[in-house]
Amino acid sequence: MLTLLAFVLPLGIDSFAVAAAIGAAAVTSAWQRLRISLIFVTFEGGMPLIGLGLGAALAHGIGQVADYVAAAAVIGIGGWMLFADEEGEEDKAARITTSRGLALIGLGISISLDELAIGFSIGLSGLPVIAVIVAIALQAFIAAQLGLALGAKIAKSWRERAERLAGVALILLGIYLIVEQLPR
Repeated sequence: MLTLLAFVLPLGIDSFAVAAAIGAAAVTSAWQRLRISLIFVTFEGGMPLIGLGLGAALAHGIGQVADYVAAAAVIGIGGWMLFADEEGEEDKAARITTSRGLALIGLGISISLDELAIGFSIGLSGLPVIAVIVAIALQAFIAAQLGLALGAKIAKSWRERAERLAGVALILLGIYLIVEQLPR
């Protein structure tokens, strides 16, 4: 249960930060909030499945070091979240409220890349895949709704701190996954 929370909570913090940025870009109607939340659920719930498929193929190809590669992927995505340049996030947030078609798919992918990386390591973690996917989708919906509702009220610096916190949490999860693989 703790490992499941360790996978899902950092993603929830990141989802909240992104949704808060979108909420600050004048998401006003209940329909817009629901639409955006469903985009989060679809992409953030689906990307781990893609990552799981890619990770399984990779794990088969690299054998014994697969667990370490999965942990490194989690650490890498945590580092990316921690040190990524936030320029353009407000513009991306504003575009998601009006996007359609391929633009919406592109934006959906851009908000769920961390879930793709998490998908690489789900299968190697020993967690039940369905439980992880449901938990990620549920946190995406809740975090999106909260972020959208509070986004205009939360200062930009707080949103950035939330993303940084999510990055640190993923780095710590990756370190934990490595330590778990070390011979005892």
